[in-house]
Amino acid sequence: MVDAAKPDGQAPAGQPKLSGFRVALRYTGIPPSWLDKRPKLPSRNWLIFLSVTSSITGWYIYDRRQCKKIKQEYIDKVKDLSEVPSNPLDPPRKVTVYGAKWPNDEDYEQGVKYFRKYVKPILVAAAVDYEMISGKRHGEIARRISEEVRKRRRLDAGVDQVPEVTKALPTYKPLPELRKYELEGGIIIVGRQTFKEVMAGLKNGWTDGLQRVDHEELLAQELADDGQFDEEDGFEGELASPKTMPKLAHLSTPAFAGLNMSRPPPRPGQQMKEPLITEAIDPPSSIPPIPPLLLVPFIDYIGFTQIPLMIWDFFNQRHKFQSGAESAYRLIMGQTRPILPPSDVDPVEGTPTQTETGDLSFDKQAEQYYKKSLDNFSSNVEKERKKYYDDLSGKLKTARELARGTRELTKDEENRPPPTEVELRAERLKKEQRWRNDLQGWDIVKPSQPVVWDDRFRDSIRIFVDPKDGVLSDDYPTHSS
Repeated sequence: MVDAAKPDGQAPAGQPKLSGFRVALRYTGIPPSWLDKRPKLPSRNWLIFLSVTSSITGWYIYDRRQCKKIKQEYIDKVKDLSEVPSNPLDPPRKVTVYGAKWPNDEDYEQGVKYFRKYVKPILVAAAVDYEMISGKRHGEIARRISEEVRKRRRLDAGVDQVPEVTKALPTYKPLPELRKYELEGGIIIVGRQTFKEVMAGLKNGWTDGLQRVDHEELLAQELADDGQFDEEDGFEGELASPKTMPKLAHLSTPAFAGLNMSRPPPRPGQQMKEPLITEAIDPPSSIPPIPPLLLVPFIDYIGFTQIPLMIWDFFNQRHKFQSGAESAYRLIMGQTRPILPPSDVDPVEGTPTQTETGDLSFDKQAEQYYKKSLDNFSSNVEKERKKYYDDLSGKLKTARELARGTRELTKDEENRPPPTEVELRAERLKKEQRWRNDLQGWDIVKPSQPVVWDDRFRDSIRIFVDPKDGVLSDDYPTHSS
């Protein structure tokens, strides 16, 4: 027997009376069984998934919030310094940032990237200008610093003169005043490998002679006498023809470095006068003050075995922000101390004889994260060099045969013309220079090599330290307008 129709909102006998909400949903097409569902806990697998993802997400959000908090805290500490009045013609307080290539990392800018992310925001808030210099290959920063020091010594000794055009500029400052501004800035060193290169460059710059040396020309002369391009059949070099004559672009290659075509001819007597002056100038017995050093720890995790450390590092960025902000704060406040020399130094070689102590042990633990394959760095360079010379004889034979017309180009050679002898000589010079620079640079930064030391650094190098009670150094630049 069919029950009589019930008015809207009334349930059949034995069922609970529907409320207004349920009556409204009844006409939306939603199955009535959905309204009677009772919530229950997710399954075991869902609970594990939700717990892990929520923990990771919460950890990431917490870390990034702490990063913003740390950065803003230090920005608030130093932002008032950006409002200090200054003379528009005075150069701003400026620091130089050096970031050498981390061993075995193809991205050579990792050091300056670290500076940009963790140190630079605090410097910008305090209106401190900066110049970033990264080394693309090992030893590049050492050679750059050495050459800059030698240029400074030449100016101080009167061998070189400041161009008259520079003196006419309204922003020109005499050398003593310029040195003063440099000391008000500083040098930021990112990582231990950079510290080794900076110290090596400073020592070489203050020890080497002042003569101008064209290293490419010297290397070209050395390679020209090693017999690699000699011929057994009596021919000397490739025959000159319209097809084999070097193009204009080849004249700027290192193979023609000895021509010095871009330099004006020397004045009469200049070639003899300068060597006599520079050879008579001995290295100084004491080094003038050098801009203070800010040592910033830095580790670059690379390699499959360091993936767990990369993951940990990704979720703990706040530690890097704290370290970078503290480093920038030290530089901004300007309090320094003399560098702590090693306790045991060889007086002849000028290097630590046992273990590195004092400031020379800075960030030494970072060398534990170098890849093990770097132990074969020198042998790998030698293997590359041997392979190149094994292939060079065949390339040279092909170039000479084509130059003399003893055979025709093949189809493959027509599509990709082989290099001429001139190009092979230029390529060889470029590769030899790179191999030798790499080996010299690796000898500076390898873990077994200590930081070079010169006893003259004791009174010339200072290190930025944590300020006491947040007080500015007495030497902080306050150039009024």
